[in-house]
Amino acid sequence: MEELDPSNLGYIMIENLETLLLQGAVQPGGGESRNLSKMLSEKLRRTEEHVLQRLYSDGRYFVADNWQRVWVMAVWMGAMAGLFAYKYVEYRNKNGFAVMGHCVCAAKGAAETLKLNMALILLPMCRNTITWLRNRTKLGAVVAFDDNINFHKVIAMAIGIGVGVHAISHLTCDFPRLLRARPEEYEKVVQYFGRDQPSSYWHYVKGCEGVTGIVMVILMAIAFTLASPMFRRNKVHLPKPLDKLAGFNAFWYSHHLFIIVYALLIVHGIKLYMTHEWYKKTTWMYLAIPITIYAAERLIRAFRSSIKAVKILKVAVYPGNVLSLHMSKPQGFNYKSGQYIFVNCAAVSPFEWHPFSITSAPMEDYLSVHIRTLGDWTRQLKTVFSEVCQPPPTGKSGLLRADILQGENNPNFPKVLIDGPYGAPTQDYKDYDVVLLVGLGIGATPMISVVKDIVNNIKAMEEEENAMEEGEGSEPGPMLFSPMHKRKMGPGSEKHDFKTTRAYFYWVTREQGSFEWFKGVMNEVAEMDCKGVIEMHNYCTSVYEEGDARSALIAMLQSINHAKNGVDIVSGTRVKSHFAKPNWRTVYKRIALNHPNSRVGVFYCGAPPPVAELRNLACDFSHKTSTKFEFHKENF
Repeated sequence: MEELDPSNLGYIMIENLETLLLQGAVQPGGGESRNLSKMLSEKLRRTEEHVLQRLYSDGRYFVADNWQRVWVMAVWMGAMAGLFAYKYVEYRNKNGFAVMGHCVCAAKGAAETLKLNMALILLPMCRNTITWLRNRTKLGAVVAFDDNINFHKVIAMAIGIGVGVHAISHLTCDFPRLLRARPEEYEKVVQYFGRDQPSSYWHYVKGCEGVTGIVMVILMAIAFTLASPMFRRNKVHLPKPLDKLAGFNAFWYSHHLFIIVYALLIVHGIKLYMTHEWYKKTTWMYLAIPITIYAAERLIRAFRSSIKAVKILKVAVYPGNVLSLHMSKPQGFNYKSGQYIFVNCAAVSPFEWHPFSITSAPMEDYLSVHIRTLGDWTRQLKTVFSEVCQPPPTGKSGLLRADILQGENNPNFPKVLIDGPYGAPTQDYKDYDVVLLVGLGIGATPMISVVKDIVNNIKAMEEEENAMEEGEGSEPGPMLFSPMHKRKMGPGSEKHDFKTTRAYFYWVTREQGSFEWFKGVMNEVAEMDCKGVIEMHNYCTSVYEEGDARSALIAMLQSINHAKNGVDIVSGTRVKSHFAKPNWRTVYKRIALNHPNSRVGVFYCGAPPPVAELRNLACDFSHKTSTKFEFHKENF
């Protein structure tokens, strides 16, 4: 009423109230040209094309957007096809073909692809090597390192197919043919299977080759099944005690069966039916280098995590089952915003390590993570830390809290080990002039680190420019910075390494209490970002969309309170909240209008549902406007 009655008349007109109740979402950075907006909308409409023209344009766009993945997949599939064909032809010309036919050729061809894939499947899991390659080399420009988990899954599928072809060809075709072979036919394979022709199928199954093969198939089936999303995310409801087979713990421990599988694979590769020369038993040759690299990775992780001790500085439990850990930064621990670390807590499990995005900025003197309770391990971690927490004092955030204070009786926190940092897609945000950061729920964690890093980098660059301007009157010479100044700027924060001039941050969450997680960060950024470089939007999806009569009252109160006090009543921060889900097409459209002829990095972290829409819109706007959107997503 006060806002709409500036003359203190004591009343307002109905049209004023209607304007307030029905106002749309007011987006910062207005002043868009209606003509440009109309032209852009018309350009984005799909025109009538011939089917062949549409297929050609879609295919061209697909290759342009995914060429890094396309060439890797092409090389990999070509290698498999070449190995399969090579072995198929080799055994087609052996004496055994007269008895076992094309079955033995298919089995040996599939076995050769299995050797390659069992070697390759370890490499996407060598996180230290991948992080080093993407940080220290130019390979990131031609190799999609962000897809390492997806490539791991694709190889696993190829292994499943290869195992099926190999096992079925042997068990249902080769062995029965050997048993039914006439004496003159069996004479051609005596050199491979011995002088005495077996009369029992059990003879082949109980041999070293058969036993190792069957055990490997069983162990692989267990690991593959428990790694499926239904089991890993505990979406399968099994009766007790079988319920222990679902969840992350079952996936984690079953995946370590690969140690036994690789040992059996080497034995299986030595005890071959139709190969006796040692130099033709190539299984160990395929596996030697990948196993060595992976073993070195595990040793480095164990050694590094044991010597990089961290001290818990602060613990807070927030609404929405989120645990925040602030830790001391180990000596020499350098990282980039967007990267993640592995966390281990012996009080929960001495063997399990779980990845979490870093929420602190590189130039801060502490390390922080925010952990959402989603499974067995995170639930127990929250429990053990909650036991040493108390309700927070007045003015402090969180439901429970514990801080290390100087000279006082400090709580006895459980011991925590960390390992990392490891590379992630979001760390490359500095390569773009404009970035669109999208976090869904707890997926906002890497984006929070980036937002803080952008503000800190811009502030450091301004200080550097001011120092250079102040030094213009002195004698020319090289600019020197103190070690303290360099530490403040942090690694990778030099002016030439930082391109970002504009950032849009969209945080979408269902629960109002979620805004409590990063309340302090959002207020700090809003205060420090004097030039308006970062545009932040909070979306609460549990409230009806703006313009809906059912949310009109809260929208009115929100607008008035924000106008008078500068504080949003929904999030409790200086960042105004919106309701329902964002209209992503409108978001892309506005960025395209504001930044023509620019490269925009789109970074998403969260649950899978919005991925397809965000990626498709990035492709659509990139192809039909002068703004190029490059989409990156975190594996969540």
